[in-house]
Amino acid sequence: MRKYIFPLLATIALSACKTSYITASFEATPKPPAPNYADESAWAVLPNRYPDALTAITGEFEEKNIDVFFVYPTLLTDKSDPSWNANINRDEIRENVLNQSVKYQASAFAAAGNLYVPFYRQSHYKIYVAPHDKQEEFSRKLAYSDVRTAFQYYLENYNKGKPIILASHSQGSIMCGMLMQEFFDGTPLQKQLIAAYVPGIRFSDEDFKSLKKMDTPLATGGYVSWNTYKRKKLPHNYEEWYKGGTTTNPITWDTTQKTRASQHLGVLNTDGKIYPKALSVERIDGMIWSSVPKIPKRFFLSFVKNYHFADINLFWKDIEKNVVDRVKAFREKYTDNVR
Repeated sequence: MRKYIFPLLATIALSACKTSYITASFEATPKPPAPNYADESAWAVLPNRYPDALTAITGEFEEKNIDVFFVYPTLLTDKSDPSWNANINRDEIRENVLNQSVKYQASAFAAAGNLYVPFYRQSHYKIYVAPHDKQEEFSRKLAYSDVRTAFQYYLENYNKGKPIILASHSQGSIMCGMLMQEFFDGTPLQKQLIAAYVPGIRFSDEDFKSLKKMDTPLATGGYVSWNTYKRKKLPHNYEEWYKGGTTTNPITWDTTQKTRASQHLGVLNTDGKIYPKALSVERIDGMIWSSVPKIPKRFFLSFVKNYHFADINLFWKDIEKNVVDRVKAFREKYTDNVR
């Protein structure tokens, strides 16, 4: 399995080299118990169990003939936490998933399909920071074992032949990339894939045998990805971590180089409100450059260069509309596949 690279969270990157993590080796650290996905409590979101954090944004659940399987990003970041992978039974872990990623990220896909979001033993952020990155492979395999098991359980017990949207961010996109390789790439299940929205890491078509990036807003059966940074700024690791990666314009959903603020459908802000026409973007090699969003407290964002943490929030309304549009396009092409 190829090793994926993803950009650092801005707030953590500033301090990662200044403070040591409390840790022992991966082998010497107790592993949290594996989730049992037959137990509904192992899922952050199921169609019959939409949490309040989600319905506050999307409204109550309405059943659809499309499924969305969403994998959340790295939320385990406490430097004093010695674990390499998250214990999904910890209240603070579960609350972070629901109140951060489910509320502000997975919600963008709810208008298109029934949401499935498994809790999984996500890797601690430290696996991406030297010297702890030497343990990255072990921790990643443990995290993926959960995502893989959850997806298999979903296929066998929930899917019932419905078309599928994969969605994720950052570490979640690493997990989804592995799912794409194992379950979709050149397999019969690929016919059920409407689209994979996998921002926050670097992807290229070389990662797959038959799955391709989608360069038009109504294309189906492939993937889209992007990484967001402040306009005219480049990270020090741009050449290694970004350049050459798939870079979808998340406003026009094609290879348009520049997009005006008037074309932007909306940021989902932490106040739960949508702010349209809030930013313009420029697409460069491996990266989306964004203007500082015109939202409340934008002054503080003007000091942030890395917008990785907001890869989905910044384009929330644009994503919501595009997912619905792709579902319609898929339905028109493959009517027999949509029940």
